Amino acid sequence: MNRIGVLGLAGCAILLVSGSPEVREAAGLIPIEPVRFEPVQSTRFGVADVARFLEQANPALSANEVRRTSVAIVRNSQKYGLDPVLVTQVLWVESGARPWVRSPRGAIGLMQVMPHMAEPLGLAGSLVSIESNIEAGCWILADNIRRLGEEDGISAYFWGSQIRSVVYLERVKKARAAVRGLSES
Repeated sequence: MNRIGVLGLAGCAILLVSGSPEVREAAGLIPIEPVRFEPVQSTRFGVADVARFLEQANPALSANEVRRTSVAIVRNSQKYGLDPVLVTQVLWVESGARPWVRSPRGAIGLMQVMPHMAEPLGLAGSLVSIESNIEAGCWILADNIRRLGEEDGISAYFWGSQIRSVVYLERVKKARAAVRGLSES
């Protein structure tokens, strides 16, 4: 019996998504080099600060959604070497802290991730999952910043490779005061 018959299609999909680069390459998938990021050295903006901001910014969030979102922001900020304040700013500008939001162009969730941008990550779950959405958004943002520098990297999160203005960057910068202010009150 061939491998597909033994494993089943679901098993093959799991192997392809979570498998080693050799498994992916054997399946004809383009190998993806892991991106290495330096962790943020020190930040005083932690899970409790993010939670305070989210509770005030979007009272419609359940306690569970606030907790999951806060933990995912801090965990993935550390994992990808980002400031959790910046991640929270981007999340606020992108979705208004609404995990269920979808854009007319197809962007999904809190970080408004386009599905094609997250495909290389092979994340568990879908982009509607709070944790997967925030991880994908952090990975994209960190990769942009690594390649383009901070300001262009932030702008590219919205514009893609053809940055047309600084409007998005200015909105993210302006959100810093809101994030810091609401989290401290």
